[in-house]
Amino acid sequence: MGLSIINVMKNNIRFNVVINIVRTVALTVISFLTFPYVCRVLGDSQLGLYTWANTIAFYFLILAKIGLPNLAIRECVLVRDDKEKLSNKAQAFFLLQGVTTILSFVLLISMVYTIPAFQNAATLILLLSINFISGAFSFEWLFIALEKQLYMSIRSIVVLAIASILIIAMVKNPDHVYIYALISAGVTVFTSIANMIYMTKFINFKKTMPYNYKQYLKPLSILFLLSVILALYNQTDSFILGLLDESKVEVGSYAVGIKGVEIIIGILASLSTVFVPRSTHYYSLEDKRFFNNLNVYSANICFFIVLPAIVTMGVMSEELTSIIAGNIGYESSSMVLLILIMMMLTYSLGDIIYGQILIPMKQEKYYLWAMGGGTILNIAASVTLGIIFKNNNLSIATGVAIGTVITDLLVLTFLLAKTWKWSKKAIFNLNTLKLFTASLAILVVSILLVKVFPLSTLWASTYSSDSEISKGLTLLLIVLIDGIIYIGLLLLMKEKLVSSFLKRRFKEKN
Repeated sequence: MGLSIINVMKNNIRFNVVINIVRTVALTVISFLTFPYVCRVLGDSQLGLYTWANTIAFYFLILAKIGLPNLAIRECVLVRDDKEKLSNKAQAFFLLQGVTTILSFVLLISMVYTIPAFQNAATLILLLSINFISGAFSFEWLFIALEKQLYMSIRSIVVLAIASILIIAMVKNPDHVYIYALISAGVTVFTSIANMIYMTKFINFKKTMPYNYKQYLKPLSILFLLSVILALYNQTDSFILGLLDESKVEVGSYAVGIKGVEIIIGILASLSTVFVPRSTHYYSLEDKRFFNNLNVYSANICFFIVLPAIVTMGVMSEELTSIIAGNIGYESSSMVLLILIMMMLTYSLGDIIYGQILIPMKQEKYYLWAMGGGTILNIAASVTLGIIFKNNNLSIATGVAIGTVITDLLVLTFLLAKTWKWSKKAIFNLNTLKLFTASLAILVVSILLVKVFPLSTLWASTYSSDSEISKGLTLLLIVLIDGIIYIGLLLLMKEKLVSSFLKRRFKEKN
């Protein structure tokens, strides 16, 4: 009986992982169809203005959330089999977030109309504030706790696909940046509507028990402070660039350069939503063996995805940013991408340590210390390097990117030191070495095919080497060749993820 339950749980994890990968790939494809179009239509200055306004709105979104989602996930996981208790917690968290959302919006309004630097972007900021106002009604944390990955995947793909169609149909010139902001905010609105309709299957809003906010004060205060620090840490670069560069051109270049990095980080963050509830569950049962195995599995997936992505993006940074943004403007974007690619690994591993080790163990304070120190260092390094690069007529975005990568590496080092008992088993193992070896092999192949024996010569008679079509064909072929070599080498080395996947497919066919 015990083994059958374990097998069911393992199958659920695999199913949720597969669903999340499908969702993320679909969302990535949709995003890559839309974002290059937006880059070309808006231009680097208007895209930079939008990005800067979105950064400001994001700060107030974090204030509205007060760290509640992570606490809500952990608390709802513990009572998800009891509808009455689950409803009680959902009601309590909803009321709390409603109050904080109102307070945050009032603060936003007062600052937008009193701080001169914000006033030229006031309309955009207010349009984008719709995100956190409607976010109070999203209840996304409830569906993560209940592991409703299939529903979240279908909903996300449908909503984003509709938004992408509207963007392409309605955004036609740089002045339409406001329409773009309104459509982007609409994604959250429609997500919240869908969630509120569907969640009635799992909870009700009739109060049957008192709300015990006192038990949440200490963890929520830590998570709130952590959320503020994370907002500063993740969004400071765009904010600093916007202050150092009045034209906002450098902000636009940074937004293009970090786009590919954000997609990979987003994939891993999405997969982390699968593991957080289950790791919390295992740790609460004191099942340390499965807790450890889950962390190893999660880290393996991280390396499996991130390492080849670092190789491909690093070798083809110029081609990739050109495909995204075109050949006009965004001059610093390829160098920004080349610098930031290591963040896909450092940030994702830090996120795994936080979500799957520290949160279940109720040791969020270590992440708070890490991100607090990291935020101070990141601001200091980014401002200093940004000013130095600006005074020497170099790209401000490049200087800020260097400061960010250095900070991220130091933050990960601290987190590894504090969680060494668990993280060393998850990260430093033979399977990780196999993934690194295969990635090193495709790095050599990629350099040869791009720099030494360029594949672009195959269609040189039809397209110029600088054309976006030529670069796109080269990128696709490199990805295909790298993928075949990468998977082939992992099969030869009997890497766990690839080998176990093929074994399951073979058993299913027989």
